[in-house]
Amino acid sequence: MANQIPEKIDVHSHFLPPSYREHCKANGHSAPDGFPILPEWNLDAHLKMANDLNITKSYLSISSPGVHLVPGDDQLARKVCRECNMAGAEAKIRFPDRFGLWASLPLPDVEGSLAELAYAFDELKADGVTVHTNTHGYYLGHPKFDAVWAELDRRKAIVFVHPTSGCTMQQTTACPLPEYPNPIFEFFFDTTRTVINLFYTGTVARYPNVTYIIPHAGGCLPPVIERFSLLGRSIPDIPVDSSVNPDFVKSKLKTNFYFDMAGTPWPDQLPALLAFVDKDHILYGSDYPFTPAEIVKKLAGAMEIFMPRAFETEEQRKMAYKTNAERLFREQAAAKRT
Repeated sequence: MANQIPEKIDVHSHFLPPSYREHCKANGHSAPDGFPILPEWNLDAHLKMANDLNITKSYLSISSPGVHLVPGDDQLARKVCRECNMAGAEAKIRFPDRFGLWASLPLPDVEGSLAELAYAFDELKADGVTVHTNTHGYYLGHPKFDAVWAELDRRKAIVFVHPTSGCTMQQTTACPLPEYPNPIFEFFFDTTRTVINLFYTGTVARYPNVTYIIPHAGGCLPPVIERFSLLGRSIPDIPVDSSVNPDFVKSKLKTNFYFDMAGTPWPDQLPALLAFVDKDHILYGSDYPFTPAEIVKKLAGAMEIFMPRAFETEEQRKMAYKTNAERLFREQAAAKRT
Protein backbone atom coordinates (compact mmCIF):
# COMPACT_ATOMS: atom_id res chain seq x y z
CA MET A 1 0.00 0.00 0.00
CA ALA A 2 1.34 3.45 -0.92
CA ASN A 3 2.44 5.73 1.90
CA GLN A 4 -0.47 8.11 2.59
CA ILE A 5 1.73 10.53 4.59
CA PRO A 6 2.74 13.48 2.38
CA GLU A 7 6.32 13.43 1.11
CA LYS A 8 8.38 16.19 2.69
CA ILE A 9 11.71 17.96 2.38
CA ASP A 10 12.85 19.11 5.82
CA VAL A 11 14.86 22.34 5.67
CA HIS A 12 14.93 22.73 9.46
CA SER A 13 16.51 19.74 11.18
CA HIS A 14 19.49 19.60 13.47
CA PHE A 15 22.40 17.37 14.27
CA LEU A 16 24.68 17.11 17.28
CA PRO A 17 27.95 15.34 16.51
CA PRO A 18 29.58 13.77 19.59
CA SER A 19 32.42 16.29 19.59
CA TYR A 20 29.93 19.17 19.52
CA ARG A 21 28.09 17.80 22.53
CA GLU A 22 31.38 17.60 24.44
CA HIS A 23 32.36 21.15 23.48
CA CYS A 24 28.97 22.42 24.65
CA LYS A 25 29.21 20.63 27.98
CA ALA A 26 32.79 21.82 28.54
CA ASN A 27 31.91 25.45 27.87
CA GLY A 28 28.74 26.03 29.86
CA HIS A 29 26.09 24.97 27.36
CA SER A 30 24.89 21.66 28.75
CA ALA A 31 21.39 23.18 29.14
CA PRO A 32 21.28 25.62 26.21
CA ASP A 33 18.87 28.55 26.34
CA GLY A 34 17.18 27.21 29.46
CA PHE A 35 16.37 23.78 28.01
CA PRO A 36 17.10 21.05 30.56
CA ILE A 37 19.38 18.95 28.32
CA LEU A 38 21.09 18.66 25.00
CA PRO A 39 19.02 16.15 23.03
CA GLU A 40 20.50 12.86 21.91
CA TRP A 41 21.11 12.50 18.18
CA ASN A 42 22.47 9.92 15.74
CA LEU A 43 22.01 9.21 12.06
CA ASP A 44 19.99 6.02 12.54
CA ALA A 45 17.46 7.71 14.82
CA HIS A 46 17.21 10.67 12.45
CA LEU A 47 16.55 8.39 9.48
CA LYS A 48 13.89 6.49 11.43
CA MET A 49 12.09 9.70 12.28
CA ALA A 50 12.35 10.80 8.64
CA ASN A 51 11.06 7.47 7.35
CA ASP A 52 8.12 7.53 9.75
CA LEU A 53 7.10 10.96 8.45
CA ASN A 54 7.95 10.35 4.77
CA ILE A 55 10.69 12.98 4.85
CA THR A 56 12.73 12.27 1.75
CA LYS A 57 15.58 14.65 2.57
CA SER A 58 16.70 16.55 5.70
CA TYR A 59 18.97 19.60 5.66
CA LEU A 60 21.15 19.47 8.77
CA SER A 61 22.23 22.46 10.82
CA ILE A 62 23.69 23.23 14.23
CA SER A 63 21.07 24.77 16.51
CA SER A 64 21.55 27.26 19.33
CA PRO A 65 24.01 28.04 20.89
CA GLY A 66 25.86 27.61 17.60
CA VAL A 67 29.59 27.04 17.26
CA HIS A 68 31.02 30.23 18.82
CA LEU A 69 30.63 29.02 22.39
CA VAL A 70 32.91 31.39 24.33
CA PRO A 71 32.97 35.16 23.70
CA GLY A 72 36.36 36.15 22.31
CA ASP A 73 37.64 32.61 21.75
CA ASP A 74 37.79 32.55 17.97
CA GLN A 75 40.21 29.64 17.83
CA LEU A 76 37.85 27.36 19.71
CA ALA A 77 34.97 28.53 17.50
CA ARG A 78 36.91 27.71 14.33
CA LYS A 79 37.73 24.26 15.66
CA VAL A 80 34.13 23.51 16.69
CA CYS A 81 32.81 24.87 13.41
CA ARG A 82 35.13 22.79 11.24
CA GLU A 83 34.37 19.62 13.20
CA CYS A 84 30.63 20.16 12.85
CA ASN A 85 30.81 20.94 9.15
CA MET A 86 32.92 17.88 8.45
CA ALA A 87 30.47 15.71 10.39
CA GLY A 88 27.56 17.13 8.40
CA ALA A 89 29.42 16.58 5.14
CA GLU A 90 30.09 12.97 6.16
CA ALA A 91 26.35 12.43 6.61
CA LYS A 92 25.81 13.81 3.10
CA ILE A 93 28.43 11.48 1.68
CA ARG A 94 26.98 8.42 3.41
CA PHE A 95 23.38 9.25 2.50
CA PRO A 96 23.48 11.75 -0.39
CA ASP A 97 19.78 11.38 -1.17
CA ARG A 98 18.70 11.78 2.45
CA PHE A 99 20.82 14.60 3.88
CA GLY A 100 21.86 18.10 2.91
CA LEU A 101 23.97 20.55 4.91
CA TRP A 102 23.59 24.12 6.08
CA ALA A 103 27.22 24.75 7.04
CA SER A 104 28.02 26.71 10.19
CA LEU A 105 30.16 29.86 10.29
CA PRO A 106 32.17 30.96 13.36
CA LEU A 107 30.62 34.43 13.55
CA PRO A 108 31.34 37.01 14.89
CA ASP A 109 34.84 36.01 13.70
CA VAL A 110 34.75 37.50 10.18
CA GLU A 111 38.13 36.22 9.01
CA GLY A 112 37.36 32.73 10.23
CA SER A 113 33.88 32.86 8.72
CA LEU A 114 35.19 33.82 5.28
CA ALA A 115 37.68 30.98 5.38
CA GLU A 116 35.06 28.47 6.54
CA LEU A 117 32.55 29.71 4.00
CA ALA A 118 34.97 28.98 1.17
CA TYR A 119 35.87 25.58 2.60
CA ALA A 120 32.24 24.63 3.16
CA PHE A 121 31.10 25.52 -0.35
CA ASP A 122 34.18 24.54 -2.34
CA GLU A 123 35.36 21.43 -0.49
CA LEU A 124 32.37 20.13 1.46
CA LYS A 125 29.78 21.09 -1.17
CA ALA A 126 27.43 22.56 1.43
CA ASP A 127 23.96 23.49 0.23
CA GLY A 128 24.01 26.81 2.08
CA VAL A 129 24.96 28.21 5.46
CA THR A 130 23.25 28.60 8.79
CA VAL A 131 23.64 31.70 10.92
CA HIS A 132 22.07 32.53 14.25
CA THR A 133 19.95 35.58 14.91
CA ASN A 134 22.83 37.01 16.92
CA THR A 135 26.18 35.85 18.21
CA HIS A 136 27.30 37.36 21.52
CA GLY A 137 25.13 40.42 20.80
CA TYR A 138 26.19 40.99 17.19
CA TYR A 139 23.00 40.87 15.13
CA LEU A 140 23.10 39.83 11.49
CA GLY A 141 23.02 43.33 10.03
CA HIS A 142 26.03 44.54 12.02
CA PRO A 143 28.44 46.39 9.69
CA LYS A 144 31.36 44.17 10.71
CA PHE A 145 29.62 41.33 8.82
CA ASP A 146 29.51 43.16 5.47
CA ALA A 147 32.40 41.15 4.02
CA VAL A 148 30.61 37.90 4.88
CA TRP A 149 27.36 39.08 3.30
CA ALA A 150 29.23 40.26 0.23
CA GLU A 151 30.71 36.80 -0.26
CA LEU A 152 27.36 35.10 0.35
CA ASP A 153 25.86 37.48 -2.20
CA ARG A 154 28.60 36.69 -4.72
CA ARG A 155 27.88 32.99 -4.29
CA LYS A 156 24.10 33.53 -4.48
CA ALA A 157 23.83 31.54 -1.28
CA ILE A 158 20.90 30.26 0.71
CA VAL A 159 21.15 31.38 4.34
CA PHE A 160 19.16 29.47 6.94
CA VAL A 161 18.61 31.75 9.93
CA HIS A 162 18.09 30.10 13.30
CA PRO A 163 17.09 31.80 16.55
CA THR A 164 19.11 31.89 19.71
CA SER A 165 18.75 33.76 23.00
CA GLY A 166 18.69 37.52 22.66
CA CYS A 167 21.89 39.22 23.74
CA THR A 168 23.20 42.73 24.31
CA MET A 169 26.45 44.10 22.93
CA GLN A 170 27.82 43.65 26.44
CA GLN A 171 27.41 39.90 25.81
CA THR A 172 24.70 39.65 28.44
CA THR A 173 22.03 37.13 27.50
CA ALA A 174 18.62 38.72 27.44
CA CYS A 175 16.47 36.59 29.66
CA PRO A 176 13.75 38.83 31.14
CA LEU A 177 11.70 35.86 32.37
CA PRO A 178 14.37 33.34 33.36
CA GLU A 179 11.85 30.84 34.73
CA TYR A 180 10.85 30.00 31.13
CA PRO A 181 13.17 28.42 28.53
CA ASN A 182 13.98 30.98 25.86
CA PRO A 183 12.91 28.77 22.92
CA ILE A 184 9.26 28.96 24.03
CA PHE A 185 8.86 32.61 23.01
CA GLU A 186 12.15 34.56 23.25
CA PHE A 187 13.42 32.77 20.12
CA PHE A 188 10.49 34.24 18.17
CA PHE A 189 11.32 37.72 19.42
CA ASP A 190 14.97 37.37 18.39
CA THR A 191 14.02 36.07 14.95
CA THR A 192 11.85 39.13 14.43
CA ARG A 193 14.57 41.41 15.79
CA THR A 194 17.23 40.13 13.40
CA VAL A 195 14.98 40.32 10.31
CA ILE A 196 14.19 43.94 11.14
CA ASN A 197 17.90 44.55 11.71
CA LEU A 198 18.71 43.10 8.27
CA PHE A 199 16.30 45.57 6.67
CA TYR A 200 17.17 48.59 8.83
CA THR A 201 20.91 48.24 8.19
CA GLY A 202 20.39 47.95 4.44
CA THR A 203 21.81 44.42 4.35
CA VAL A 204 18.84 43.09 2.39
CA ALA A 205 19.09 45.95 -0.10
CA ARG A 206 22.87 45.75 -0.60
CA TYR A 207 23.04 42.01 -1.11
CA PRO A 208 20.08 41.13 -3.38
CA ASN A 209 21.41 37.70 -4.38
CA VAL A 210 21.09 36.19 -0.90
CA THR A 211 18.07 34.00 -0.20
CA TYR A 212 16.98 33.73 3.43
CA ILE A 213 15.06 30.92 5.11
CA ILE A 214 13.37 32.19 8.26
CA PRO A 215 12.16 29.54 10.73
CA HIS A 216 8.98 29.04 12.73
CA ALA A 217 6.73 30.83 10.21
CA GLY A 218 8.60 34.09 10.78
CA GLY A 219 8.32 34.21 14.56
CA CYS A 220 6.48 37.41 15.53
CA LEU A 221 7.21 39.16 12.24
CA PRO A 222 3.80 39.44 10.50
CA PRO A 223 2.07 41.82 12.96
CA VAL A 224 5.00 44.29 12.94
CA ILE A 225 5.85 44.42 9.22
CA GLU A 226 3.84 47.58 8.53
CA ARG A 227 4.95 49.18 11.78
CA PHE A 228 8.70 48.75 11.43
CA SER A 229 8.78 49.45 7.69
CA LEU A 230 6.73 52.64 8.04
CA LEU A 231 7.88 54.10 11.35
CA GLY A 232 11.61 53.43 11.10
CA ARG A 233 12.32 56.31 8.74
CA SER A 234 9.70 58.62 10.22
CA ILE A 235 11.72 59.15 13.39
CA PRO A 236 14.61 61.58 12.93
CA ASP A 237 18.23 60.68 13.59
CA ILE A 238 17.97 56.91 13.89
CA PRO A 239 20.07 54.72 11.59
CA VAL A 240 17.53 53.23 9.17
CA ASP A 241 18.55 52.55 5.58
CA SER A 242 16.90 54.68 2.90
CA SER A 243 15.57 51.53 1.20
CA VAL A 244 13.13 50.82 4.04
CA ASN A 245 9.50 51.43 3.26
CA PRO A 246 6.46 49.13 3.27
CA ASP A 247 6.54 48.44 -0.47
CA PHE A 248 10.22 47.49 -0.48
CA VAL A 249 10.01 45.34 2.64
CA LYS A 250 6.93 43.48 1.43
CA SER A 251 8.39 42.93 -2.04
CA LYS A 252 11.57 41.47 -0.56
CA LEU A 253 9.63 39.21 1.78
CA LYS A 254 7.91 37.80 -1.32
CA THR A 255 11.13 37.27 -3.30
CA ASN A 256 14.24 36.86 -1.13
CA PHE A 257 12.66 35.22 1.90
CA TYR A 258 11.30 31.73 2.50
CA PHE A 259 9.66 30.64 5.74
CA ASP A 260 9.55 27.18 7.29
CA MET A 261 6.67 25.59 9.20
CA ALA A 262 8.69 24.20 12.13
CA GLY A 263 7.01 24.38 15.51
CA THR A 264 3.37 25.43 15.85
CA PRO A 265 2.46 27.48 12.76
CA TRP A 266 -1.19 26.41 12.97
CA PRO A 267 -3.82 27.61 13.52
CA ASP A 268 -2.67 31.24 13.87
CA GLN A 269 0.85 31.98 12.67
CA LEU A 270 0.85 30.76 9.10
CA PRO A 271 -2.43 32.41 8.05
CA ALA A 272 -1.03 35.71 9.34
CA LEU A 273 2.22 35.20 7.42
CA LEU A 274 0.37 34.36 4.20
CA ALA A 275 -1.06 37.88 4.19
CA PHE A 276 2.46 38.99 3.19
CA VAL A 277 4.12 35.93 1.62
CA ASP A 278 3.03 33.76 -1.29
CA LYS A 279 2.36 30.06 -0.84
CA ASP A 280 5.32 29.15 -3.03
CA HIS A 281 7.71 30.50 -0.36
CA ILE A 282 6.59 28.17 2.45
CA LEU A 283 8.75 25.16 3.38
CA TYR A 284 8.46 22.21 5.75
CA GLY A 285 10.62 21.96 8.90
CA SER A 286 10.65 19.45 11.75
CA ASP A 287 13.11 21.03 14.23
CA TYR A 288 14.21 17.50 15.17
CA PRO A 289 15.76 16.49 17.61
CA PHE A 290 15.17 19.60 19.74
CA THR A 291 11.57 18.74 19.02
CA PRO A 292 11.49 15.02 19.94
CA ALA A 293 10.36 12.52 17.30
CA GLU A 294 7.01 11.83 18.96
CA ILE A 295 6.19 15.54 19.13
CA VAL A 296 7.31 16.00 15.51
CA LYS A 297 4.81 13.29 14.54
CA LYS A 298 2.00 14.96 16.51
CA LEU A 299 2.77 18.35 14.96
CA ALA A 300 2.86 16.80 11.49
CA GLY A 301 -0.54 15.23 12.13
CA ALA A 302 -1.97 18.57 13.24
CA MET A 303 -0.44 20.19 10.18
CA GLU A 304 -2.26 17.78 7.89
CA ILE A 305 -5.55 18.71 9.56
CA PHE A 306 -5.02 22.47 9.36
CA MET A 307 -3.23 22.76 5.99
CA PRO A 308 -6.41 22.77 3.85
CA ARG A 309 -7.51 26.00 5.56
CA ALA A 310 -4.83 27.94 3.65
CA PHE A 311 -3.51 25.46 1.08
CA GLU A 312 -6.80 24.53 -0.52
CA THR A 313 -5.64 22.06 -3.17
CA GLU A 314 -3.51 18.97 -2.95
CA GLU A 315 -1.02 20.62 -5.30
CA GLN A 316 -0.65 23.63 -2.98
CA ARG A 317 -0.07 21.34 0.00
CA LYS A 318 2.52 19.40 -1.98
CA MET A 319 4.26 22.70 -2.73
CA ALA A 320 4.62 23.56 0.95
CA TYR A 321 5.75 20.08 1.93
CA LYS A 322 8.20 19.43 -0.90
CA THR A 323 8.10 21.06 -4.31
CA ASN A 324 8.78 24.62 -3.12
CA ALA A 325 12.07 23.37 -1.70
CA GLU A 326 12.87 21.46 -4.88
CA ARG A 327 12.23 24.58 -6.94
CA LEU A 328 14.34 26.73 -4.60
CA PHE A 329 17.34 24.45 -5.02
CA ARG A 330 16.87 24.24 -8.79
CA GLU A 331 16.71 28.01 -9.08
CA GLN A 332 19.76 28.45 -6.88
CA ALA A 333 21.74 25.99 -8.98
CA ALA A 334 20.69 27.78 -12.17
CA ALA A 335 21.59 31.18 -10.71
CA LYS A 336 25.06 29.98 -9.78
CA ARG A 337 25.68 28.94 -13.37
CA THR A 338 24.99 32.45 -14.68
